[in-house]
Amino acid sequence: MAVGVACTAAMADPLLTDPQLAIGPIAAATAAGDMGRLSAALDQGLDAGLTVNEIKEVLVQLYAYAGFPRSLNALAEFMKVLEARRQRGVADAQGRAPGPLPPPEQMLAVGTANQTRLTGAPVRGPLFEFAPAVDQYLKTHLFGDIFARDNLDWRQRELATVAALSALTGVASQLQAHIRISLNVGLTIAQLKQLAATLADAGQTDAGQCLQAALDAHPGG
Repeated sequence: MAVGVACTAAMADPLLTDPQLAIGPIAAATAAGDMGRLSAALDQGLDAGLTVNEIKEVLVQLYAYAGFPRSLNALAEFMKVLEARRQRGVADAQGRAPGPLPPPEQMLAVGTANQTRLTGAPVRGPLFEFAPAVDQYLKTHLFGDIFARDNLDWRQRELATVAALSALTGVASQLQAHIRISLNVGLTIAQLKQLAATLADAGQTDAGQCLQAALDAHPGG
């Protein structure tokens, strides 16, 4: 699905697919720094049909939410998983790389437009007036450089973000914000509850319970 089409809410599937669900345990384990569960989640994600490039893209994106150390550790673990699978004779699909990006001088405008479409309105407020640099970084880099990469659609990106935030502590407001964004890009409360159950089934009980509680607290949850 092209990035520009990913915001249409009316086309959500009744249930998340196995590859979509597999994103959750990968993202949550990355954010928690749990290499044991991450290794298993990566293996299961590849078996479920995620491509190598899709998983790499998830792990790269997560540096914006869990930090470079967790993202780098997760990428190193993914390399180990791929090598072990190669030695077992498993040929994993590489998947497509992202297409060409707009030039750097256009990224602020691209990111601002992406952020507005994701949130449903222009993002402003005292926090961004207090620290305008973080506003520019969010618009130019996160919503520009990262969200303009088209080898994950916006639903996949939000599944990764919601799962990662569910595994972190002290980020309840950001989790609620990304639940709202998930609904804006075509996911449903029922699908997010399916994601919460998948996290719990993967042994990431705290993350699953955190997401379920956040959904219960959400209007319409």
